[in-house]
Amino acid sequence: MDNRLFFPATERNRDSIGEVLSRTLLTRGYILEIGSGSGEHGVIFQKCFPEITWQSSDPELTHRKSISSWIDHEELNFKMPQPLDIDVEKIPWKIPSELLLSIQGIISINMIHIASWNCTKSLFKESGKLLKIGQFLMLYGPFKFGNMHISQSNELFDSSLKIQNKSWGVRDLGEVSEEATNHGFIEEDLIRMPANNFSVIYRKVSF
Repeated sequence: MDNRLFFPATERNRDSIGEVLSRTLLTRGYILEIGSGSGEHGVIFQKCFPEITWQSSDPELTHRKSISSWIDHEELNFKMPQPLDIDVEKIPWKIPSELLLSIQGIISINMIHIASWNCTKSLFKESGKLLKIGQFLMLYGPFKFGNMHISQSNELFDSSLKIQNKSWGVRDLGEVSEEATNHGFIEEDLIRMPANNFSVIYRKVSF
């Protein structure tokens, strides 16, 4: 059965995110994606970076079914593992031993603004435990700076998120980076992306 989902945002941002990843990824090991959604990013990046193993995850069953269908459709079963059932807030995360031994980075795309602030805290807390010094956590999405939006479209988007769920919303980068610091990360790079989004690379520097 074809359970593939298609998210328009993935097609719009995959090339720009892929370019950032090409400067960030190592040549082998696992990348853990938190909140993989449809799975479109996962199969695209697995094909773009065949040296790494892309481990997707999502708490929603419909999303995990979509990810599995995308893996089948792209004939990546020999390389790409099935998605993990990870709810970022439910810690500790259940991580297979092979992934635990070979993880080199964690990525979360368009997740923290459609989740509670506690999800951001849990993301850094668990990533800080899983990653070794020198490894990275990458976030992608919209951010505020000094609690100010960088565009009217982002402000409208933030309002629409809060209407859907009052605990959602575009996060302030300063607050996110402060949480990162609390768990041994530094903000290493901030890359302006299309459509008023950013990629942020955090590097693990301490325990």
